[in-house]
Amino acid sequence: MNLCLDVGNSQIFGGLFDGDSLLFRFRRITERIASSDELGLFFRNVIRENGFDPVSVTSVGYCSVVPDINHSLRNACRHYFDVEPFSLKAGVKTGLKIRYKNPAEVGADRIADAVGAVARYPGKNLIIVDFGTATTVEAVNAGREYLGGAIAPGLRTSMGSLEKATARLPKVEILRPEQTCGRSTVESIQSGLYWGHLGMIRELISRYRRECFPKGEDATVVATGGFAGLYADTKIFDTIHPDLVLEGIRIAQTMNEDNH
Repeated sequence: MNLCLDVGNSQIFGGLFDGDSLLFRFRRITERIASSDELGLFFRNVIRENGFDPVSVTSVGYCSVVPDINHSLRNACRHYFDVEPFSLKAGVKTGLKIRYKNPAEVGADRIADAVGAVARYPGKNLIIVDFGTATTVEAVNAGREYLGGAIAPGLRTSMGSLEKATARLPKVEILRPEQTCGRSTVESIQSGLYWGHLGMIRELISRYRRECFPKGEDATVVATGGFAGLYADTKIFDTIHPDLVLEGIRIAQTMNEDNH
């Protein structure tokens, strides 16, 4: 079995695969000072608690945007699973042509999303929206060219910034408010977060369709990430795949097995 890990700034999102079947998924708060023992024991315990034997894990793949944790993560995989983990990073095979000015700058999680989306929708122009600590919107054309994208503060990050930078604005539950014009401070913050984010995403998708693909060609809009479901009924996405990043890690790991 294959353990796949997406190490984000806020959470580690993981899943256990048997072949191409995802058996279960889990999340853990990202702690930059976590030791290899803390990580290794957590991974073994979460596998066991979901009804599987940690000994059955024969490979681990990960992508990380948190360099501080990578050393502990690699050592956890070596000590607790007796494997050398695969890291999705610049220079590995992905099947994509990266059109960034500096390809090494593209976050590993963004590449994983693109790899997963291309595998699901081969030969399609793609716009990929990932709701994480940052909300990212990526463009990949039908020729598997990663064209670039946009990065904006995510919903929870935006809320945290409001709370820290203002004296009287509280934390709120992130949800879709019943009306756009809030009639309390909480409703007003919720409206700004939800509807403001929606407006940003709609504008980016609209501009990508005009700028990134030949005129007349359609693009499939794919959403992923923790808050994607919040916008499920807005009809701005063609489909939602919560596990896209994990699928991308697994696929990239398979592509690089000969070099791993």
